[in-house]
Amino acid sequence: MPTLFRFLVTLGILAGLVYGAMFALVMFVEPKKGEMTVRIPTERLNPKPQQ
Repeated sequence: MPTLFRFLVTLGILAGLVYGAMFALVMFVEPKKGEMTVRIPTERLNPKPQQ
């Protein structure tokens, strides 16, 4: 049983580190806000009919 306990503790510590990293990203990283413009050619909006 000691190896199972050690394995579970190791998994718990790793899960805590991952959770802490995600929490730090949420708290300290701010996304850049701004407008984005993409020009779409008229040919893509109104394709010519196939003959």
